[in-house]
Formats: sequence, structure tokens, C-alpha cells
Amino acid sequence: MSASTARIMLYSDDRTVREQVRLALGKRLADRELDIFEVATSAAAITAMDTSDFDLLILDGEAVPYGGTGLCHQFKSEFDPCPPVLLLVARVADAWLATWSSADAIASYPLDPIALPTEAAKLLAAKQAV
Repeated sequence: MSASTARIMLYSDDRTVREQVRLALGKRLADRELDIFEVATSAAAITAMDTSDFDLLILDGEAVPYGGTGLCHQFKSEFDPCPPVLLLVARVADAWLATWSSADAIASYPLDPIALPTEAAKLLAAKQAV
């Protein structure tokens, strides 16, 4: 994987959410090719974190039975350094949950095809600058 490729883990139990995120992000973001690794269960997400390196995590706060909010909190507590996390939430009013979970940014449903990639690009650019 080259430095010009951004590796993203996308967690949602809903394949339509994963598809919407993929379509919104496209194939390139922040002048980098995207390699999106999709997982549908919290167990798969934890295994992926244990075995792979990611530049960005996009976690669905509405996933069941284990939501992305709890997963974000767990990752931020257990992985140092933890990649930046973009948390998908049902309502902007759920921002307090994102704060509790230590998410770096949020995107609310319905997913905005402009706002979502903009937030993701900001997080990728900030990580690359470090």
C-alpha cells in the first residue's frame, strides 16, 4: 500500500449504510486513493484493529447490537495511537455521545454526500500532517 492510499475501516451492520458511505466518499479523497475495508460486526472490527493499520475509522453509531459509539470509546481507550474516528449518528443532538466516545468528528443521518467526504478529508489531512 503506497503513502498515497488512505486505508479506511467502515463499520456498520447495515449494508445499505456501507454502500451510501462508499458512494459519498468516492474513490479518491484528500488527494489519496481510498482503500475501504468494510466490517459488519463489532468482533470483525476489533479483529481488524488488532491486525491492520488504518488512517481513518468510520463507525455507525446506529449499528446493532453493538453501536459505533461504544466501539469508538473502546478503540480510543485500547489503541494508542488510535486512528481518527468519524462517527455516524442519528441526529445532530447525539453529538454529546460522540464527545463521550472521543470521536474526532460526526456526520448525521441522512448522510450528506458533501459533508461526509468533507469531514473525512479533514481527518485524513490532519492525520497525514502528524
